[in-house]
Amino acid sequence: MLNDRNVNLTMLCDFYELTMGNGYLAAGMEDKITYFDLFFRTVPDGGGFAIAAGLEQIIDYVQSLRFEPEDIAYLRGRGLFTEDFLKYLENFKFTGDIWAVPEGTPVFPREPLVVVRAPAIQAQLLETYMLCMVNHESLIATKASRIVRAAKGRTVLEFGSRRAQGGDAAVVGARAAYIGGCAGTACALSDQMYGVPAGGTMAHAWVQMFDTELDAFRAYCRTYPTAATLLVDTYNTLQSGVPNAIRAFDEVLKPLGIKKCGIRLDSGDLAYLSRKARQMLDEAGWTECTITCSNALDEYLIRDLLGQGACIDCFGVGERLITARSEPVFGGVYKLVAVEDPSGAITPKIKISENVGKITIPHFKKLWRFYARDTGKALADYLTLWDETVDDSGTLEIFDPEATWKRKTVYDFEARELLRPIFLGGRLVYEKPALGQIRDYCAAQTDTLWDEVRRFENPHRYYVDLSQKLWDIKNDLLHAKK
Repeated sequence: MLNDRNVNLTMLCDFYELTMGNGYLAAGMEDKITYFDLFFRTVPDGGGFAIAAGLEQIIDYVQSLRFEPEDIAYLRGRGLFTEDFLKYLENFKFTGDIWAVPEGTPVFPREPLVVVRAPAIQAQLLETYMLCMVNHESLIATKASRIVRAAKGRTVLEFGSRRAQGGDAAVVGARAAYIGGCAGTACALSDQMYGVPAGGTMAHAWVQMFDTELDAFRAYCRTYPTAATLLVDTYNTLQSGVPNAIRAFDEVLKPLGIKKCGIRLDSGDLAYLSRKARQMLDEAGWTECTITCSNALDEYLIRDLLGQGACIDCFGVGERLITARSEPVFGGVYKLVAVEDPSGAITPKIKISENVGKITIPHFKKLWRFYARDTGKALADYLTLWDETVDDSGTLEIFDPEATWKRKTVYDFEARELLRPIFLGGRLVYEKPALGQIRDYCAAQTDTLWDEVRRFENPHRYYVDLSQKLWDIKNDLLHAKK
């Protein structure tokens, strides 16, 4: 891990954050209060929603922000930075405010997942690392959510460390997968660091180390009688693997009165093999023996396997989860949305592009979610100015900002703010929840979404509307910039 090698993560920033900071100081703008939104533009895999993750890593990062003497020496050696700027960095400390949606929250394009209010240099320096963490962990949590939903209540385990793009990706990726609904991981370090339950079975090498497959299975059952899951496809799954597993269970576990055990399939036609294995195990009296399957699985393969009648209790998912192989980029961005003058007046800022999807939503904002009082289902999200409130005692007409002719009237709803204060005046004011609490929250909030929003293909587009005041400000800025 980078931190374990005494690397200062403050320096994990794009070089232009530093050159801009030097420029802000030279221009007398170092104390200029700025507002930045971190948001994403499209949901991976064409899904209906994403899962926010990475906040805990952001908190840890902000709390440890500092420039060490060797960092200052490196920057001085580049010959680009003034001594005034280097002196500023020597005394650097984050003094701003941060708001964020809690980890595990289902989120939608263009909504602010993190809002930063801070002096210009401070806000700018946060950009790279915050995007790195939110982009990666939200991507993996979103993929995990899809895979877990495809499994329809069956256990899903994250098995991807050996295919992850580096050690940090393996460890925090396992954490994100757990938030998204996975029951555990094969990564011991993620368990040690974050409490993601780690476990495993055996490799083919275990079976090959013994003279016979049966000897290997007997030895494993003797060593781990209460956690015996045997890999049965090293040689011939149905002719030797499953029969030898049954024999080992009979000889070692049955005399101990142990009925719970398992087998794992890692190759071949998993639907056919799992059905035949289930039949063989049941006929031998091992009805409580579970069947775990792995081998390049994803949500679509899992859905197809179950549709074909596969008898699988647990899925071990590796490379296609830990790398989000089908769409390995989350696409989060960090954009200036407002500046504040010394009197406290806030001036909105907008980024305009010929690509409509890249036009930003200006101003310091609140993010609301409307929940139906009768069903608890999420009805729509609503962006307002920071000083607006929502009256949820009556009805409200909302629009789809990307198709303004589409409108929806919400009624009998409860409006809840999604953005929580994390840092105020540089001080942490947010109590980080336990990882298990985040996972439970994610599952509960995902259940508030309608099935039409959760489906994999052509999901219903969830409404994310702007208040009239915010809409007018955006339109005025668009026309003013033409």
